[in-house]
Amino acid sequence: MNSSKDNNSKPIKRHEAIVQFSREHHFGLLLVWKIKQGIKKNVSPERISNYVLYFFEHDLKQHFSNEEKTLFAYLPEDNLLRKQAFQEHNKIYSLIDAISNEKMSYSLLSQFSEILDSHIRFEERILFSHIQEVVPEKILMEHQASHIDNKQVDNNWDDHFWETKK
Repeated sequence: MNSSKDNNSKPIKRHEAIVQFSREHHFGLLLVWKIKQGIKKNVSPERISNYVLYFFEHDLKQHFSNEEKTLFAYLPEDNLLRKQAFQEHNKIYSLIDAISNEKMSYSLLSQFSEILDSHIRFEERILFSHIQEVVPEKILMEHQASHIDNKQVDNNWDDHFWETKK
């Protein structure tokens, strides 16, 4: 007998043209977790900020560009979900600028992590499902974007502050 809980916890089936974007979102959610761990452990906000800026430069920036040039482009410019995704990307870009100018702010780091978390969940739960519903299969299959090798991002970063003991 299936309970409603079983039905609600069923994973979202992702079109293969979108799967890699979802995989990259996993690393974005890990960034959110790392920021929260750093704050919880009272790691210097400058150390956390440096990692956020590094991760943005080596991962998120390219990820956003790929989404904007490929996935979002499948939707009309006046599509409300497309507009929301662009607005959220712009808010994240603004927060990155603020963090680069003020590396000692737990408040900015918290705000960034909350907005990034919310944005990823919006794309996963709403935007990507919408794209899969409205974009023809043939067009989705033509989608080819260069994706980030997320595993290499942390290999090139020595300060794993999120692992630091309190």
